[in-house]
Amino acid sequence: MTEYEGDGIARLLEDLAPRDAESAAEILAGCPAVRIEAGEPYFRSSLPDAALLLVDEGFGVLRLAQADTARSMITCEAGPGSVLLPPAQEEVLFGLVDSRLVAIPESAVGELLLVPSAARTLLQQLAATLGQMQEAIGNFANTRHLERVRNKLLQLARNYGRVGRDGIRIDFPVSHTVLAEMIGSSRETVTRALDELQRAGFVARRGHTYRLLISPDGLSIA
Repeated sequence: MTEYEGDGIARLLEDLAPRDAESAAEILAGCPAVRIEAGEPYFRSSLPDAALLLVDEGFGVLRLAQADTARSMITCEAGPGSVLLPPAQEEVLFGLVDSRLVAIPESAVGELLLVPSAARTLLQQLAATLGQMQEAIGNFANTRHLERVRNKLLQLARNYGRVGRDGIRIDFPVSHTVLAEMIGSSRETVTRALDELQRAGFVARRGHTYRLLISPDGLSIA
């Protein structure tokens, strides 16, 4: 089977039947890889043939920048093995770290859909991305910004965290500004909420990474 630099493609293929995994790997091997540098903007015009984007390594976010406001909002985030749509007209793709994405053109999507277990896995990944976006939108209903921050950290830990002896680590960098863009709050509000959550013993922070001081059983949103 084709070897890849990251583990995102391997995660996508790991539950496929061997023959289907081989077929899907050959299809994905023919798709162009896109390297995005941390913090650099990538527009739709940079990905003219991509119908879907698969994160092979790193972490990507779609950021919506409104022309009539200085505040921007992150509309979707994706780690290794996750699938997301290319940026829409008013969206920009960013990497929170240096990342590698596979740009899957429409023709390759059609080929993958002809591979039974690959089609099922692709649908599951798209459903997972949609579910995460719906959960993030539902979080906006919270009037207390503290709860917005808490719930977003739980969502990130549940989807991308690593369980350790001292809690659940969110290893990719999430600055106060990025977290604010994820929940529709100001950076200052997020800073105050994080300070309160640290005092309450819910989270510990080191630089731009976080560790939730809870067990895996505590990952559900209250």
